[in-house]
Amino acid sequence: MPVRRLNHAVLYIREVARSVEFYTDVFGFKVDVEIPGRAAFLSAEDTLNDHDLGLFSVGSQAGGPVPGQVGLYHLAWEVGTLGELAEIAERLGKRGALVGATDHRVSKSLYAKDPDGIEFEVMWRVPRADWPGDDGQGGLLPLDLQDALDRWGADLKTGAAAGSAT
Repeated sequence: MPVRRLNHAVLYIREVARSVEFYTDVFGFKVDVEIPGRAAFLSAEDTLNDHDLGLFSVGSQAGGPVPGQVGLYHLAWEVGTLGELAEIAERLGKRGALVGATDHRVSKSLYAKDPDGIEFEVMWRVPRADWPGDDGQGGLLPLDLQDALDRWGADLKTGAAAGSAT
């Protein structure tokens, strides 16, 4: 029974309203159900899922994620175009949430933290025809988003957005 894709993620967070505001503002998620102060279920635009993100409050006194310990490191949210990635980069930058950006050669990735310090990645998948061969150059480079926009344009849809298998 092979897994096809991740259907949704559920996060423990401190404050529902604060996290809902963050994820609706940055990603444009819509709120499907909110139980004030306790939980919320959000969906991405054009999703086929019942929800894409569940948020459960564990209270404002809860500790945050501890890097380097057993647990989830990050989630990767895929966007369909480089233009969308650039938009999200701007939103994350304005909020002070952006913590890194990497060119993985097969994807262009931003790394950020939500209000509770939970790290996530937002990535755009490079067209498979442009994936590097085994050239021995490794995979991680600093992200030059403008260079990527110059090469592929802001509107080229790739990955699930283009209808390819995920």
